[in-house]
Amino acid sequence: MKMILVGLAAMLTAPGMLTVNGSAQTPQKATTFTIAGHPGEAQILQINGKSYIDIEALARLTQGSLSFKGNLTILTLPPSDGEAPAATPHAKAGFSIAFVQAGIEEMSMIREWRIAIVNAVLNNNSISVDWISAQHRQAEKSLALTSAAASTDDDRSAYPLLSAEFNNMQKLSELYLAMRNQAAFISPDTFDSGPLEEQILTCARGFVSMTETHEFQDQAACH
Repeated sequence: MKMILVGLAAMLTAPGMLTVNGSAQTPQKATTFTIAGHPGEAQILQINGKSYIDIEALARLTQGSLSFKGNLTILTLPPSDGEAPAATPHAKAGFSIAFVQAGIEEMSMIREWRIAIVNAVLNNNSISVDWISAQHRQAEKSLALTSAAASTDDDRSAYPLLSAEFNNMQKLSELYLAMRNQAAFISPDTFDSGPLEEQILTCARGFVSMTETHEFQDQAACH
Protein backbone atom coordinates (compact mmCIF):
# COMPACT_ATOMS: atom_id res chain seq x y z
CA MET A 1 0.00 0.00 0.00
CA LYS A 2 1.16 3.54 -0.78
CA MET A 3 1.55 6.06 2.01
CA ILE A 4 1.65 9.87 1.82
CA LEU A 5 3.03 11.71 4.86
CA VAL A 6 1.73 15.23 5.39
CA GLY A 7 3.44 17.46 7.97
CA LEU A 8 0.62 19.24 9.78
CA ALA A 9 2.77 22.12 11.04
CA ALA A 10 4.24 22.77 7.61
CA MET A 11 1.27 22.05 5.31
CA LEU A 12 -1.96 22.74 7.22
CA THR A 13 -2.92 26.37 7.83
CA ALA A 14 -6.57 25.60 8.60
CA PRO A 15 -8.12 22.53 10.29
CA GLY A 16 -8.42 19.67 7.82
CA MET A 17 -7.17 21.67 4.84
CA LEU A 18 -4.29 20.57 2.60
CA THR A 19 -2.64 23.16 0.36
CA VAL A 20 -1.81 22.36 -3.22
CA ASN A 21 0.39 25.37 -3.89
CA GLY A 22 1.26 27.01 -0.57
CA SER A 23 -0.08 28.91 2.47
CA ALA A 24 -3.24 31.05 2.62
CA GLN A 25 -4.89 33.97 4.34
CA THR A 26 -8.21 35.24 2.86
CA PRO A 27 -10.77 32.95 1.12
CA GLN A 28 -11.60 33.97 -2.43
CA LYS A 29 -13.55 31.30 -4.35
CA ALA A 30 -14.24 27.55 -4.53
CA THR A 31 -13.79 25.14 -7.46
CA THR A 32 -14.31 21.39 -7.91
CA PHE A 33 -11.56 18.77 -7.61
CA THR A 34 -11.71 15.22 -9.04
CA ILE A 35 -9.18 12.38 -9.50
CA ALA A 36 -9.03 10.55 -12.82
CA GLY A 37 -10.22 7.00 -12.45
CA HIS A 38 -11.92 7.70 -9.10
CA PRO A 39 -15.60 8.55 -8.65
CA GLY A 40 -16.72 11.57 -6.67
CA GLU A 41 -15.47 15.10 -6.27
CA ALA A 42 -14.32 17.52 -3.59
CA GLN A 43 -14.23 21.24 -3.22
CA ILE A 44 -11.05 23.24 -3.76
CA LEU A 45 -10.88 26.49 -1.89
CA GLN A 46 -8.92 29.28 -3.61
CA ILE A 47 -7.25 31.63 -1.09
CA ASN A 48 -4.93 34.40 -2.31
CA GLY A 49 -4.15 32.43 -5.45
CA LYS A 50 -3.42 29.23 -3.53
CA SER A 51 -5.48 26.01 -3.74
CA TYR A 52 -6.59 23.99 -0.69
CA ILE A 53 -8.52 20.71 -0.33
CA ASP A 54 -9.89 18.97 2.74
CA ILE A 55 -7.66 15.98 3.50
CA GLU A 56 -10.62 13.88 4.63
CA ALA A 57 -12.24 14.50 1.25
CA LEU A 58 -8.99 13.49 -0.44
CA ALA A 59 -8.93 10.23 1.55
CA ARG A 60 -12.54 9.58 0.56
CA LEU A 61 -11.86 10.18 -3.13
CA THR A 62 -8.85 7.85 -3.17
CA GLN A 63 -10.54 5.25 -0.94
CA GLY A 64 -7.60 5.67 1.39
CA SER A 65 -7.38 6.03 5.14
CA LEU A 66 -5.98 8.65 7.49
CA SER A 67 -3.87 8.06 10.56
CA PHE A 68 -1.91 10.36 12.82
CA LYS A 69 1.60 10.09 14.28
CA GLY A 70 2.93 13.02 16.23
CA ASN A 71 2.63 16.12 14.05
CA LEU A 72 2.18 14.02 10.90
CA THR A 73 -1.02 13.08 9.14
CA ILE A 74 -0.58 9.86 7.14
CA LEU A 75 -2.72 9.15 4.09
CA THR A 76 -2.55 5.45 3.15
CA LEU A 77 -3.68 4.61 -0.39
CA PRO A 78 -5.02 1.20 -1.45
CA PRO A 79 -2.92 -0.77 -3.95
CA SER A 80 -3.54 0.08 -7.59
CA ASP A 81 -4.73 -2.51 -10.10
CA GLY A 82 -1.18 -2.86 -11.42
CA GLU A 83 0.27 -3.65 -8.03
CA ALA A 84 0.41 -7.38 -7.40
CA PRO A 85 -0.20 -8.52 -3.82
CA ALA A 86 2.84 -9.65 -1.94
CA ALA A 87 3.48 -13.33 -2.43
CA THR A 88 3.16 -15.58 0.60
CA PRO A 89 6.59 -17.06 1.30
CA HIS A 90 6.81 -20.82 1.03
CA ALA A 91 8.04 -22.85 3.94
CA LYS A 92 11.60 -24.05 3.64
CA ALA A 93 12.17 -27.50 2.21
CA GLY A 94 13.89 -30.18 4.26
CA PHE A 95 13.91 -30.65 7.99
CA SER A 96 14.55 -27.96 10.56
CA ILE A 97 17.28 -28.59 13.12
CA ALA A 98 14.84 -28.13 16.01
CA PHE A 99 12.44 -30.73 14.61
CA VAL A 100 15.17 -33.30 13.98
CA GLN A 101 16.50 -32.91 17.52
CA ALA A 102 13.03 -33.18 19.05
CA GLY A 103 12.15 -36.14 16.81
CA ILE A 104 15.30 -38.07 17.72
CA GLU A 105 14.61 -37.38 21.41
CA GLU A 106 11.11 -38.80 20.99
CA MET A 107 12.45 -41.90 19.24
CA SER A 108 15.01 -42.38 22.04
CA MET A 109 12.26 -42.33 24.68
CA ILE A 110 10.22 -44.85 22.71
CA ARG A 111 13.31 -47.03 22.30
CA GLU A 112 13.97 -47.10 26.07
CA TRP A 113 10.30 -47.82 26.70
CA ARG A 114 10.34 -50.72 24.25
CA ILE A 115 13.64 -52.20 25.48
CA ALA A 116 12.39 -52.24 29.07
CA ILE A 117 9.30 -54.22 28.08
CA VAL A 118 11.23 -56.67 25.87
CA ASN A 119 13.84 -57.26 28.60
CA ALA A 120 11.10 -57.81 31.16
CA VAL A 121 9.64 -60.55 28.96
CA LEU A 122 13.01 -62.13 28.17
CA ASN A 123 14.02 -62.20 31.84
CA ASN A 124 10.53 -62.97 33.14
CA ASN A 125 10.51 -59.79 35.19
CA SER A 126 7.54 -57.62 35.95
CA ILE A 127 7.04 -53.96 34.99
CA SER A 128 4.50 -51.99 36.99
CA VAL A 129 1.57 -50.12 35.50
CA ASP A 130 2.87 -46.94 37.13
CA TRP A 131 6.21 -47.25 35.35
CA ILE A 132 4.53 -47.73 31.99
CA SER A 133 2.23 -44.76 32.68
CA ALA A 134 5.26 -42.61 33.48
CA GLN A 135 6.94 -43.63 30.21
CA HIS A 136 3.74 -42.85 28.36
CA ARG A 137 3.53 -39.35 29.85
CA GLN A 138 7.17 -38.56 29.08
CA ALA A 139 6.90 -39.74 25.48
CA GLU A 140 3.61 -37.87 25.04
CA LYS A 141 5.18 -34.65 26.32
CA SER A 142 8.17 -35.12 24.02
CA LEU A 143 5.81 -35.71 21.09
CA ALA A 144 4.05 -32.41 21.84
CA LEU A 145 7.41 -30.62 21.81
CA THR A 146 8.18 -32.21 18.46
CA SER A 147 4.90 -30.92 17.06
CA ALA A 148 5.69 -27.42 18.32
CA ALA A 149 9.15 -27.57 16.68
CA ALA A 150 7.74 -28.34 13.21
CA SER A 151 8.31 -25.31 10.96
CA THR A 152 8.83 -26.68 7.43
CA ASP A 153 6.66 -28.72 5.09
CA ASP A 154 8.91 -31.76 5.61
CA ASP A 155 8.65 -31.34 9.40
CA ARG A 156 4.88 -31.35 9.23
CA SER A 157 4.84 -34.33 6.85
CA ALA A 158 7.09 -36.35 9.17
CA TYR A 159 5.26 -35.58 12.40
CA PRO A 160 2.42 -38.12 11.78
CA LEU A 161 5.09 -40.84 11.55
CA LEU A 162 6.29 -40.00 15.06
CA SER A 163 2.72 -39.88 16.30
CA ALA A 164 2.04 -43.33 14.78
CA GLU A 165 5.22 -44.70 16.38
CA PHE A 166 4.05 -43.42 19.75
CA ASN A 167 0.63 -45.06 19.28
CA ASN A 168 2.21 -48.37 18.27
CA MET A 169 4.41 -48.30 21.36
CA GLN A 170 1.34 -47.74 23.49
CA LYS A 171 -0.26 -50.77 21.86
CA LEU A 172 2.82 -52.85 22.71
CA SER A 173 2.58 -51.71 26.33
CA GLU A 174 -1.10 -52.59 26.52
CA LEU A 175 -0.39 -56.00 24.99
CA TYR A 176 2.30 -56.66 27.60
CA LEU A 177 0.06 -55.62 30.51
CA ALA A 178 -2.85 -57.74 29.23
CA MET A 179 -0.61 -60.82 28.93
CA ARG A 180 0.98 -60.19 32.33
CA ASN A 181 -2.46 -60.03 33.95
CA GLN A 182 -3.39 -63.37 32.39
CA ALA A 183 -0.22 -65.31 33.15
CA ALA A 184 2.80 -65.13 35.43
CA PHE A 185 5.05 -66.23 32.56
CA ILE A 186 5.18 -64.77 29.06
CA SER A 187 7.03 -66.65 26.37
CA PRO A 188 9.99 -64.66 24.98
CA ASP A 189 8.84 -65.60 21.50
CA THR A 190 5.88 -63.24 22.02
CA PHE A 191 8.04 -60.14 21.67
CA ASP A 192 10.98 -61.62 19.77
CA SER A 193 10.50 -60.21 16.26
CA GLY A 194 6.72 -60.09 16.68
CA PRO A 195 4.82 -58.05 14.06
CA LEU A 196 4.20 -55.05 16.31
CA GLU A 197 7.72 -55.10 17.71
CA GLU A 198 9.15 -55.35 14.20
CA GLN A 199 6.96 -52.48 12.99
CA ILE A 200 8.20 -50.22 15.78
CA LEU A 201 11.85 -51.06 15.04
CA THR A 202 11.46 -50.55 11.28
CA CYS A 203 9.70 -47.23 11.72
CA ALA A 204 12.44 -45.97 14.04
CA ARG A 205 15.18 -46.96 11.58
CA GLY A 206 13.28 -45.32 8.72
CA PHE A 207 12.85 -42.07 10.62
CA VAL A 208 16.55 -41.85 11.52
CA SER A 209 17.57 -42.61 7.93
CA MET A 210 15.17 -39.96 6.66
CA THR A 211 16.62 -37.26 8.92
CA GLU A 212 20.11 -38.11 7.72
CA THR A 213 19.09 -37.31 4.13
CA HIS A 214 17.29 -34.13 5.37
CA GLU A 215 14.33 -34.93 3.16
CA PHE A 216 10.93 -36.39 3.95
CA GLN A 217 10.22 -39.90 2.69
CA ASP A 218 7.10 -41.69 3.81
CA GLN A 219 7.73 -44.76 6.00
CA ALA A 220 5.10 -47.44 5.45
CA ALA A 221 6.12 -49.27 8.64
CA CYS A 222 5.03 -46.32 10.75
CA HIS A 223 1.41 -46.49 9.63
